[in-house]
Amino acid sequence: MTESLKHSEMPYRTLGKTGERVSAIGLGGWHLALPHVDERLAERIIRGAIDRGINFMDNSWDYNEGASEIRMGKALRDGYRDKVFLMTKIDGRSRSEAAKQLDESLRRLQVDHLDLIQHHEVIRFEDPDRMFDPDEGAHAALLEAQKAGKVRYIGFTGHKDPRIHLYTLEVAAARGQRVDAVQMPLNVMDAHFRSFEKLVLPELVKNEIGVLGMKPLANGRILDSGAVTATECLRYALNLPASVVITGIDSMEILEQAFEAARRFRPMGGAEVSRLLEKTEKAAARGAFELFKTSSLYDATASHPQWLGEEPGWVQQTIRA
Repeated sequence: MTESLKHSEMPYRTLGKTGERVSAIGLGGWHLALPHVDERLAERIIRGAIDRGINFMDNSWDYNEGASEIRMGKALRDGYRDKVFLMTKIDGRSRSEAAKQLDESLRRLQVDHLDLIQHHEVIRFEDPDRMFDPDEGAHAALLEAQKAGKVRYIGFTGHKDPRIHLYTLEVAAARGQRVDAVQMPLNVMDAHFRSFEKLVLPELVKNEIGVLGMKPLANGRILDSGAVTATECLRYALNLPASVVITGIDSMEILEQAFEAARRFRPMGGAEVSRLLEKTEKAAARGAFELFKTSSLYDATASHPQWLGEEPGWVQQTIRA
């Protein structure tokens, strides 16, 4: 990313210890290939976002069967790649599957390296043990890719339970590994139920790990509660000590909404935060509007376990024995 940061309507923040400057709003990749978003609109959204100052690009190997990465790759031609901090995610837990998925992502995105690669959808307590297996785990493949110049930084994501995030950090530390960024839900309802904000966020800030907030509107479901507006949701997420708030954008109108929230953002006082939390407390109590925590609807690897790759050899030997 070589483009200087000159856009007054978009604030920038530092990504943990990396020192990288990233836009407070990040462009989510999943929405870019939804049925109502054609390729031309996806390019307008991506380039329009970049032209106005969004430099953090989110994506994943499994989004829309690869279409999201393909569309982003096309939009990043003609010099746009140099203007962004490019991130994607892989699902493989095995060394071989992770390496394969990473190379596929690089081809789809038409780039020779990523700024950030992340272990995607860490939603089971066994996931970190598989990922950080020193011989056969996915993390070994990402470290090799880092040495080869294919990736600059490494992180992980998840949406299920903050205790799984904490365990992942624990396993990484026990194996002598540091992660550069962690992605998790941060929104006005998360504060009330199985809260990443309360349990994980303080640990990341303390250890200077980049904080990637996602699901500020929970794919619009939080708005269905009638408790808060889209602007309030974005303001609440931006008020947290997150390096970037990643939001899905599927129209030029939603892109404008994101910029408006960023442009008008000012730190919220304690009384204002308390009012928002009071408005959402009842609706948030059981996680009904955060279905990624309370159902399997958003668990892509649960529907496609083959994406995880083979279990480590010692597990297979135990099963055979």
